[in-house]
Amino acid sequence: MKDYEVIVIGAGPAGYVAAIRCAQLGMKTACIERWQNPAGEFKLGGTCLNVGCIPSKALLDSSHHYLDLREHAADHGIGFENLSLDVSTLQARKTKIVNNLTNGIALLFKKNKVAELRGSAKLLPDHAVELTAPDGTVQVLQADHIIIATGSSPIELKSIAPFNGDTIVDSTGALSFSAVPKRLGIIGAGVIGLELGSVWSRLGAEVVLLEALPEFLATADRDIAKAAHKLLIKQGLDIRLGAKVTATEVKDGTVLVTYEDSVKVTQQLTVDKLVVAVGRRPNTSGLGAAEAGLSLDARGCIEVDEYCRTAVPQVYAIGDVVRGPMLAHKGSEEGVMVAERLAGQATRVHFDHIPWVIYTLPEIAWAGQTEAELKAAGVAYKVGSFPFAGIGRAHANGDTSGLIKILADAHTDRVLGVHILGTNASELIAEAVLALEFEASSEDLARTVHAHPTLAEAMHEAALAVDKRAIHN
Repeated sequence: MKDYEVIVIGAGPAGYVAAIRCAQLGMKTACIERWQNPAGEFKLGGTCLNVGCIPSKALLDSSHHYLDLREHAADHGIGFENLSLDVSTLQARKTKIVNNLTNGIALLFKKNKVAELRGSAKLLPDHAVELTAPDGTVQVLQADHIIIATGSSPIELKSIAPFNGDTIVDSTGALSFSAVPKRLGIIGAGVIGLELGSVWSRLGAEVVLLEALPEFLATADRDIAKAAHKLLIKQGLDIRLGAKVTATEVKDGTVLVTYEDSVKVTQQLTVDKLVVAVGRRPNTSGLGAAEAGLSLDARGCIEVDEYCRTAVPQVYAIGDVVRGPMLAHKGSEEGVMVAERLAGQATRVHFDHIPWVIYTLPEIAWAGQTEAELKAAGVAYKVGSFPFAGIGRAHANGDTSGLIKILADAHTDRVLGVHILGTNASELIAEAVLALEFEASSEDLARTVHAHPTLAEAMHEAALAVDKRAIHN
């Protein structure tokens, strides 16, 4: 007799969502999680809730408040003396938010009767999972279906000194500084590097980002990337492109970073803290994936089809551990899809429409194809863009930077991609994703009434601009 109908390995946004949805659909479900916080407490939520998306956004919000008071309060007639920053209070607020959310998932597990199992899991043949508990005891569990959602971990560069939890840290360590570093170096100017750099820069750090690639945000639309690059440099971020780090040396509480610049000249940089943010690797080591018959690609990701089925029948893999962008919402939707397909539903995920967001100030968000991708594919397209400088709500909010850009098929007018640089881009992109999902035209967006005054009016004007009839530009 099987112990469970479904065993989910990993309780991050992919795993816990899959487990809850399986339980909602009437399946006896267990979810295994091994993650512990620094206090030794087992916590659900994975990287995202514990040391990723949520704590970083909590710190971003705190840094926004500090920046507004320091630089913009006088514009609103607000005066004060001796503005100060207590990093310990800032960190305590972050921790409280994380605990509220992770405890909330535990309550959802109880509500939906998902069995929470603590420890490390290893795949065995015949749909079995070996669970090693924190005290070292081992038991073997059987299930009809297994869903692997073990997530990912920060990549550690071989060319530099290892993480030491103090002067050289990964993204997790960068969320836990007890004081604002005077000089902060970040290797990697991607999503994580830019967000972390933005936080500590607003709080007073001198931030230098070393990016090995010659282009800034190579995956983003070029117009958006170029505009964002200018804005971030203006804000004080020192972004050095084509900078390949070759060595580091920790000495007297600082880090000496040696790198080769864009013209192949060796340079050196001394910082008080160094953050390595060059990407993440899938957590497949120790899982017994290959021994259980699963196929792994060159990056260590578990190979799956469009429905997240692995090479072994009734074994699925979702989230960061499989192909595609390492995004929490992508993993969650894969979890829902797998659960519902196990229940006989024909659910699928449209991977081409998954939104991307970078939580800088202003935010960067996009969904669908970029202009470069359309050109490479030989697709005829039209472009409409509109700056937030033409939007009344942006002026009232005190930030008119950025724009919205819409790409539409030249023949059918179907929306192919939407790219945003601006305040609340993370919220505005939802309308674009809906348009992509329902194969809407730019005319559909142009004919949709948008409330005034709102930032969303920029989406309306950009859609009008596709047909060269924007009103306020």
